[in-house]
Order: sequence, then structure tokens, then C-alpha cells
Amino acid sequence: MIIIGICGASGSGKSTLAKRIKEALSCSCEIIGQDCYYKSFPQLPFEERVHLNYDDPNIFDYDEMIGDLDTLSAGQPITKKGYNYAMHLREDSQELIYPPEVLILEGIHIFYDKRLCERMSLKVYMQVDIDVCLLRRIFRDIKKRGRTIDNISEQYLATVKPMFEKYVQNYINDADFAIMRGGKNKMAIDAISAYLTTKVLAERFEMESALKLHEPGEKVE
Repeated sequence: MIIIGICGASGSGKSTLAKRIKEALSCSCEIIGQDCYYKSFPQLPFEERVHLNYDDPNIFDYDEMIGDLDTLSAGQPITKKGYNYAMHLREDSQELIYPPEVLILEGIHIFYDKRLCERMSLKVYMQVDIDVCLLRRIFRDIKKRGRTIDNISEQYLATVKPMFEKYVQNYINDADFAIMRGGKNKMAIDAISAYLTTKVLAERFEMESALKLHEPGEKVE
């Protein structure tokens, strides 16, 4: 299984790029968002959950995510994780994700845990102007996550911007290359898809060669 990581600011186009790459590939591919691995705090009242710092890298359960990656790498399925952004609670399901040939991981802190980075064949950083990211975030959070402009602005000033400046902008130093203009950059999509296709074909060839080596020899008369 080939793992690619896509990192960058909230609203930089990580999810869009992941989807475009998946669409461009002819092999099996799954996308896992880091947001699905938020730690859950159901014991806290909603008013307290709202004000947790969801942009701090330590809000994610890296051990759980790495455990799922290792399960997939071992050829076993995992259950699909999920998150309810309106209620700020985990919303996992019993739907199964089977090991794909290509697995795309995307998230604002997907390069934070070095154990994750070590499992990636390719690390991509989305280098998009932070003001553009903010405008995209406002549109997304209002339309898809039921947030208000007051809530978005409060969270942006309190956690999003400080965490970007402290952590996220520095992840570019861990990337193999950076992508400009967001997730619809066709040249980047084509280049990454070509790289992954080559890797997949090489892995298939290695597996077929290994199987042939283990086939019983022909019986000599």
C-alpha cells in the first residue's frame, strides 16, 4: 500500500486535491481525513466542547490513526471513522475500509507525528495565501458545518491563526514538494497521479514476481 500525505492550512485545498488525485487514478484508492481522528470528549457539555482548541496538534489521536494504517498495511480492513462538526463529537460507523493500493491522508497536522511521516511515500504541502484560506474556510463552515460568522471569526483569531503560525506553516520543511494555487492545480494533479501510477505498477510487479517464486515447480516425468 502506497501512502501519500497532504498537509496545509485549513481551507488550502487539501480535500479537493485528494479527491482529484483519486479521480485521476485507475487503481484502488481511499482518502482518510485527519479530522476523523479528533479525540472525543462526550463527557463535556456542548458549551465547553465548542471552545476546545481543535487546531492544536494534540487534539488528534495519532495512536489510533497509526494503528488503523498498520492494520490496512497488514491486509486487513478497518472501520470508518467520522466526526460531527456541529456537535463536536466523534461519529464513527461500522462501514469497512479495505486496504487500497493508494491511501491518501490529509489534514492540517498530518506531518506532526513522525511515525506518520515515516509511513508516507510522498509528502505534499499546500502553499496557499492564508487570506484565501480564510475566505474558503468561512464559505465551507457556513455552508457545510452549520457555523455562524461570529463563531468562525472567534475560532480563527483564538486558535486557527496562532496554530498556523506556530505549527502548520512550518510543515513545508517536512514536505517533498509544495503545491501552489490550491487543490485544482492540474499540473500538480497530473504529476502526482503519474508518480503514484508508476509506484503501483512497480508494487504489482514485485508481488507477481514473489508469487511466482513461491509457486510449486512443475513435476518432471
